[in-house]
Amino acid sequence: MSTPFYVSPQQAMADRAEYARKGIARGRSVVVLTYTDGIVFVAENTSRALHKVSEIYDRIAFAAVGRYNEFENLRLGGVRYADLRGYSYDRADVTARGLANVYAQTLGTIFSSVGEKPYEVELIVAEVGKTPDDDQIYRLTPDGSVVDEHNSVVVGGNADSIGNYLGQRHRPGLTLAEAVKVAVDSLARDPNGGTPRTITHEQLEVAVLDRGRPQKRKFKRVLGAELSRLLADGDAPVAPEPDEPDTPEDGGAPGGDESAGPDEPLL
Repeated sequence: MSTPFYVSPQQAMADRAEYARKGIARGRSVVVLTYTDGIVFVAENTSRALHKVSEIYDRIAFAAVGRYNEFENLRLGGVRYADLRGYSYDRADVTARGLANVYAQTLGTIFSSVGEKPYEVELIVAEVGKTPDDDQIYRLTPDGSVVDEHNSVVVGGNADSIGNYLGQRHRPGLTLAEAVKVAVDSLARDPNGGTPRTITHEQLEVAVLDRGRPQKRKFKRVLGAELSRLLADGDAPVAPEPDEPDTPEDGGAPGGDESAGPDEPLL
């Protein structure tokens, strides 16, 4: 009987982390940054059906990059957690920090399990507060680590290069149009110093947590002509919208099911 090869726990964890990191790096980046009236999410995503940015609860949104079927399972689990906690206690008891802790436990358990591969996903959970100082942004890595981010964060793709660019150009008091422009410029730049790409509104998925919305639910997608105006003008305000009932965009629970086919892409 042959003796199996010994792999130290440290090496095994390093190999799993490298495996997950390579999968995440193949996905297109997601940028999240604060602006005067809330938090904006900008993702490079040509699909109109497979969303990388979604609503979780009243003031909380979720963004992810990596393998779609894996982060979609996490998103649905977050919606169930938020609905149950809000129903059992109070809607104010559903917080981004609590949701980040739940995700961290799930990701950490999967990452440490010998019987299954680690999730190839990186998550962002954000909550808009009543004032800019109350905004919360958390980044979660595949091993379950939670990082409390401030002002801006990027995951996927050339995250380090884009993050450095954002750090130099983000400032307090940005309008929505200015924040979107900074985010798109960061996604379009060439990490090797070449000519920046041209990214049109058809290639983008943009959403906001707008603290100024009169509705209890602060999540809103920025689509079509509205997004095109923001990209073209750079300082155009978001068009006012009529009051609408607090019902999710899919008619079910906030952030309802967005199913995909059997071949799950990296987004």
